[in-house]
Amino acid sequence: MPSLAESGPPATTATATSELCAGVLAAAAAPLPPPVGRAARRSLLNVLGTSVGAARTAAVEALLRTARAQGADGPNRLPGRAETVDPYWAAIIVGTAAHLDDFDDTHLATVIHPGAAGLATVLSLATEPGRTGADHLTAFAVGCEVQLRIGNAISPNHYDRGWHITGTCGVFGATVTAGLLLGLDAPALAHALTLAATMTLGHRESFGSMTKPLHPGKAAANGLLAARLAAAGLTGPDDPLGDGGVLTVFADRIDRAELAHGWAADWELERNAFKPYPCGIVAHPAIDAAVAAADAVRDPAEITEVRITCHPLVPELMGRRQPSDGLHARFSAYHAAAVGLVDGEVGLLQFGDERAVAPEIVRVRELITLEATPGCPRDAATLRLSFAGRDPVTSVVEHARGSLARPLTDDELRDKVDRLVSPVLGAHALAGIEAAVHGLATAPNLDQLLDSITPPTTDPGNPQ
Repeated sequence: MPSLAESGPPATTATATSELCAGVLAAAAAPLPPPVGRAARRSLLNVLGTSVGAARTAAVEALLRTARAQGADGPNRLPGRAETVDPYWAAIIVGTAAHLDDFDDTHLATVIHPGAAGLATVLSLATEPGRTGADHLTAFAVGCEVQLRIGNAISPNHYDRGWHITGTCGVFGATVTAGLLLGLDAPALAHALTLAATMTLGHRESFGSMTKPLHPGKAAANGLLAARLAAAGLTGPDDPLGDGGVLTVFADRIDRAELAHGWAADWELERNAFKPYPCGIVAHPAIDAAVAAADAVRDPAEITEVRITCHPLVPELMGRRQPSDGLHARFSAYHAAAVGLVDGEVGLLQFGDERAVAPEIVRVRELITLEATPGCPRDAATLRLSFAGRDPVTSVVEHARGSLARPLTDDELRDKVDRLVSPVLGAHALAGIEAAVHGLATAPNLDQLLDSITPPTTDPGNPQ
């Protein structure tokens, strides 16, 4: 199979779709610019962590049972699991696991989580012959970039309409990633995007349920299918991303210039961010403020009122006051702030079913008022905490951890991934994963990476 750089010269036409395809193939034929390569490796490391961390959840178990019932045996390995499945089910399971805990990467301008569908597509094609580690990293990076560029073109109207943008844009990025790894030329890649346009999915009504993380998994599987169908000769309309195409269904206002600007520099992937907390990112400033104020809470029963000044998206996206389980709690800013105040930390434990219904947390949630303020930046919040019999405490966050103004450092990202993978793969798993990610540029294939995310024969945490 030819390398990505040998896939043929990009076609030059006047349509939005073919111009995007030309840019994609040109970008894939050149080395990733160093800042883009760093961003891609950080995004990949983060999403490998979230996929391993969710490997034993109920949703993944349900998907695996279904795959087995459908006879989906195959060679594809799954992060944190001993089982193997066929490529289609690998895409679904990996993409779902990667997004399940709402802990994956987030492009703040569009709220797309590009890494889940990207990783799922790469791993679903890991057994394809003739592709190097650099090919896979490039395909991952370019596919993520396509998701973000399409997201920029249709934001914010698309999300405001109720679409889950990670699913709807994810299928196009997955199609590009699969198309590059399958060696599609420009016309075939355009046909693949046409087919992908008939397979878009995802609505915000699913937030707080197992259906939400299924969106990037199904987007990856659909993108893989679209690329394979195009490789086999299936075609469709010439310009799915142009006037009258799928983007006009997605949004009233479309900026197609986002699709066509140059690939030599200024990739959106460089603005991909990483969450310090496993929940909706708009609540992260309030969590930072709550954790900072937690030392003042001697007894949660003393709290009489909590007022949080925040961006209007916080109550819009995370307005569940009393969630009933951990999945619902991930979309409750009330819960996120309450556990921050009471527990003094916010991690996966705080978004488990037990903390979601704990009486002391339920009580504090009732005392919280979210004061939506249009002038409040998305990454800022102010929390005012009142007590019975003593002075109130105010906690101000100008830029939340994980925001573009205050991104996670490499050490913070490593610590996050370590906490996710160690319970599943063992205490030293991070070193192997990190070495595999950083060695992709010279790796002959994905074997080292796959070995690093496969459980040992004797799993110290929970034997399979």
